[in-house]
Amino acid sequence: MKRKSVTSRDVAKLAGVSQSAVSRAFSPNAKVSERTRRKVMDASRELGYRPNTIARSLITRSSRTIAVVTYSLQNPFYSFMLEQASRFFQQQGYHLLLFFAPSSGDFDAVLDDIIRSQVEGVLMLALTMNEQQARLVADFGIPMVIINRTVNGAGISQVSSDNFQGGYWAGRHLASLGHERIVYLAGLPDSSTEQQRRAGFLEGLGSKEASCHAIDVGNYRYEDACQATRRLFADTPAPDALFAANDLMAIAAMEILRHEFCLKVPEDVSVIGFDDVPMASWPSHSLTTLQQPVGTMVMRATELLLAQIAQPDTPPEHITLPVTPMLRNSTRRQHRHPG
Repeated sequence: MKRKSVTSRDVAKLAGVSQSAVSRAFSPNAKVSERTRRKVMDASRELGYRPNTIARSLITRSSRTIAVVTYSLQNPFYSFMLEQASRFFQQQGYHLLLFFAPSSGDFDAVLDDIIRSQVEGVLMLALTMNEQQARLVADFGIPMVIINRTVNGAGISQVSSDNFQGGYWAGRHLASLGHERIVYLAGLPDSSTEQQRRAGFLEGLGSKEASCHAIDVGNYRYEDACQATRRLFADTPAPDALFAANDLMAIAAMEILRHEFCLKVPEDVSVIGFDDVPMASWPSHSLTTLQQPVGTMVMRATELLLAQIAQPDTPPEHITLPVTPMLRNSTRRQHRHPG
């Protein structure tokens, strides 16, 4: 026989509370005593009751859903940001829908799906988009915050770290260590992070009257970075220092240098990354890198998005947070004096 569906009225009767108390018990941030909430939850478990969030969203006109858009979770930095964002929104009673855009960063490919999903806001996670695409989202009236990317001239809130200053530090630091053949392993060419880190790196080298020996593109991906490292170190004499635009590529480069070229890091080659993902501090890597304040970035981005959902007229903000050099064992400790 088909089991009769359990309603909130059944739960209220068993728990000895009002039906509105049942509704409040399942509503995030609603005012209800802990004793009442516990009685409702106990009764719900006993009866097998599950609230109909879809029906509730139709009544309240609030889906309590946020779209998160990215192109890949291969980079541990993106995975860490997604975890942080998920925990924050969950505490606020929101659910996340994850959308993957093509690696080319073609946001148009997922825009229709996002609009149809009736989300209340969009968090763009390290996804490149142009000004025209940003304005299109704004025209639909969907609150949006971009994290770890920037869009010039767009009236959309953005949270990123100081990529230029991080690149500047890397270039200046490698030059100050006495390296003469310094190469750059680039990220996605069209991304704002890549452009800013590269510009800072080249200026940092120039501040010490040094120049970049060679550049190759790793697209922020492990396998692409492996191929690029092989090309960069095929020449003789080999480079003596490498700056990678993210940690994943820096780790890929170190694997190739050690196991295919039999080079020692940092005795033969100094390596610097960018992000400070958890594995960067592992003893097998001990990677010198630029730490992005991921917790603060996610917190500010999610706060901005919730503020825009609550007050659609909230003006957009562009927030840039400082990066922190993390000196470990993948770079020389001091300048090597000749002789």
